[in-house]
Order: sequence, then C-alpha cells, then structure tokens
Amino acid sequence: MTGRDSRADVGFTPSAGRTLGVEWELGLVDPQTLDLTSRAEEVMARVAGDGAGGTMASAPRSTITKELLRNTIEIVTGVCETAEEAGSQLREGVGAVRDAADELGVLLFGAGAHPTSRWEDQEVTPGERYATLIDRTQMWGRQMVIYGVHVHVGIRSAAKVWPLVNALLAYHPHLTAISASSPYSGGRDTGYASNRTMLFQQLPTAGLPFQFETWEEYRRYLHDVFTTGVVDDLTELRWDIRPSLRLGTIEVRAFDGMSRVEDVTAVAALVHCLVTHLEERLDEGRLPAALPPWHVQENKWRAARYGLDAIVIADAASREVHVVDDTLALLDRLEPVARRLGCAGPLADVERIVRGDAGYRRMRAAVEAADGDVHEAVRVALVPGSGAEQNGRP
Repeated sequence: MTGRDSRADVGFTPSAGRTLGVEWELGLVDPQTLDLTSRAEEVMARVAGDGAGGTMASAPRSTITKELLRNTIEIVTGVCETAEEAGSQLREGVGAVRDAADELGVLLFGAGAHPTSRWEDQEVTPGERYATLIDRTQMWGRQMVIYGVHVHVGIRSAAKVWPLVNALLAYHPHLTAISASSPYSGGRDTGYASNRTMLFQQLPTAGLPFQFETWEEYRRYLHDVFTTGVVDDLTELRWDIRPSLRLGTIEVRAFDGMSRVEDVTAVAALVHCLVTHLEERLDEGRLPAALPPWHVQENKWRAARYGLDAIVIADAASREVHVVDDTLALLDRLEPVARRLGCAGPLADVERIVRGDAGYRRMRAAVEAADGDVHEAVRVALVPGSGAEQNGRP
C-alpha cells in the first residue's frame, strides 16, 4: 500500500471501503557483532530470485522494498480486508526475507532503534529521493537509524479525513506507549521508552500533523508548502498521522518497530477498529471534540518518555488518566467493532502487550539480567526464527 503523492496530484482518491494495509520496517544485523549491516540489496535480490540462492520457494503476497538506509528492508502488505489477512501476508513476507537473510548469514531486527550501532557508520541507499533528504536535513537526517510500523485504513470521503485524524490524535500516546521499543541509543539508556519518537520529529516536516478543520483548509496548506518549496512531494510530509491521497487512506505512523508478526497484527487490528469506531461516531454526529494541540504535544512526550507508565491528558478539561487503564477501557469499547471486522483475536492480543510485554520493557529486562550488556537488547529484538538462537555472544 505504498505510493508517492506528487505535487500535481492533490485530490483525494476515496477508498472503496475500510481496507487495511501495513508497512513493517526491519533492520539487518551481523550475527557476530550484532551491529547493523548494509546488505539490503543482497537480501532483496535473493527474495526476488536474482541472487546465487535462486528463486524463493514461494513468492509472498506482500512486497519487499528498500528504505533510506542500506541496513533496512520493509515488508508491505497488499490491500487487505482484515488484520488477520494482513498478518498472514506479513508472515509470508518475513518468511521469505528470513530465508534470504539466513542464506547470507544475516539476522533480522525489529525495534524502534538499534541499541548500539552508530549512525555515522550507516550507508544511505542510492537514489535521488534519499540523497535530497540527506542533503537537506544533514546530521539530523543521517541520525534517522530508526524503524517503524505504519498502518493504513481506507477512508471513503475526503471530508472525513481531518475530523478523523484530529480524533485519532487523542490516542497518539496510547499507540506510542504500546509499541515503544527504543530505550537505548549508542549503547546507553536514553531514559525514554521510545527515543525514536523524539528523534524522528527533528526532521522539518515530521512529527505531529496540524489540526486542519476541513479538507479545503488542508488544500490551501498544500498550495503554500509547494509554492514556497517546503516540499516537492506529499510523502515528504512525514507526520505521525497523515492522509495518503493516492491510496485513499489515513496512515498511522506513530508506532516503533516490532520484532513479532503477532504484535504488528495486533496494532493493525487496533488502528482498524479505532478508525472504524471513530468514523461511525462521526456519521452519527457524536465524534468528541478534538484534543487541544498543546495537550496532544504533551501527551506525545509523556508516552515517549514513560511508555506504559505514562499519565496522559484525556480531554480539553485536562482530566488525566493512566495510559494502561485508558487503553484497556478502549479495548472494551472496540470489542464489538472487532467482532464485526473479524479481528477479535488480534485486538485482544493488544492486552498482552499493555499488561507488560512492551518491547522497551523486554529490552531493559534483558540488559539488567545481563549485568548491563546492551547487546542483550539487540538479541531480545531479533525476529524469531532468524537464526538468533544459533549465534553466540559477540
């Protein structure tokens, strides 16, 4: 479900229904050093059948694509009807990538950021788009050694996009806290559950979106940023939650990377159900008022800093709630929606994460158990089955 929205194409192409798509970024790791390794082209060639290993035994329904850095591959589903269908496609895709990586002696890593690798050592993928990004953003762009999960949900009317985006921002901290998996940087604990969240927003067109009230207001904004050269392509607006005009979706990009298919499937189900629930309330004229931008910004920081221990602001009256309690209550509200969408199982799996299985907690526990060896945070974030159990300590 990837695609570029060009400067000349600013019309929203409505989705035929509440479809779902997922993008899952993974790092490539050397099994001896556990550092990142720039071998994405080799892995992709083997998946495509162009490498020495020949064609993969079965072609996945998902697509394997490159990313900004040569240490990264991305698995992208097709257009799916349910989270379970998306999960099935991701499982096939990661299986093909894992087979290719195993042949090359490379491990797969899934988290918001690599705990020990230096950004200065990473190689940028060749291409005009990436070269332009690095030329413009310089050191901040080079530091983007980060990984995420992006979830698209189809929207059938442009008029609904910004009311829904604004409503979703009230749940931004919940999504961040659930997926937080980047507590380490350069071998040190940053003190944040999701350091990726704070790092990524340093790019000039990343971070929280503006809260537009209407589609026409958004179109005027696009005219301004194109006219002044802020961006030349809509994909350069790398907001945490954004519309994809060509695909006819809302894309939620607030998640840290993850190492397990079931976790990615769970958050996909959560977003699918949440967007559906909010759209139904919008249709009924019962959509809650958007959270003030200053509360949204504060909530984002709290979730990045404290993860599942965060206390977040729930409404314009400044009522505060524990993010875990509020997420569990949200899961209860979404249960009927999940049954209708056929994703009750994956949605219920979110509770497992919320009750203590978040990536940042597993990483910190592993490091503590190893007397401070941060390499254990890498090990705990390796994709299961990618040869991790066969490799000794560096």
